[in-house]
Amino acid sequence: MPKVTEEHRLARRAQIVAAARRCVIEEGFHKTTMADVIRESGLSAGAVYGYFKSKEEIVSAIAEDALSTIDELFEGILADDRPLSPLAALEATITHVVKVAESPGGDVTRVAVQAWSEALRNDAILQTARGKYCQLRDHFLEVARRAQADGTVDPDADPRDIAQVMFGMIPGFVLQRLLIGDVTPASYTAGLRALLRS
Repeated sequence: MPKVTEEHRLARRAQIVAAARRCVIEEGFHKTTMADVIRESGLSAGAVYGYFKSKEEIVSAIAEDALSTIDELFEGILADDRPLSPLAALEATITHVVKVAESPGGDVTRVAVQAWSEALRNDAILQTARGKYCQLRDHFLEVARRAQADGTVDPDADPRDIAQVMFGMIPGFVLQRLLIGDVTPASYTAGLRALLRS
């Protein structure tokens, strides 16, 4: 029997995650079953269960895949030595969220909103979400510290407080985008910019 390459394993895993994402977007988290994911993936039950033991593991993988692109975004943002305003970092983040949401395979922010709700009832999903969101907040913490060093933010403020507020802006943007539909990265940051001047 030929040896399965790591590239093949990663492709199969991505195939399953993409199928699960489509199912959750179409049917919702609670209605989606492992049987749905198996059918949508086109793989055997054994193949799917060889990668994921439960729906919760798959939802965690969807979150991991989506949020790992945020890590890449911040690597680029923080690698730049020029002064960095928290507002510019926030605008880059929500612009990236929209780009990921509009990429082929379905709007992953719809899965995120369902996962937020499910995290309140499901400890496995809560732990995954907490870990990834703490990581995102840590990126904003680094932005706040850099802004304090640059003199663009009050040097006496607690940078953790700034990071908490910056992080809180993301779910607000996502919810308005999904529920109301009239918010854009430009309108959101314009409103925030005006608010900060008041």
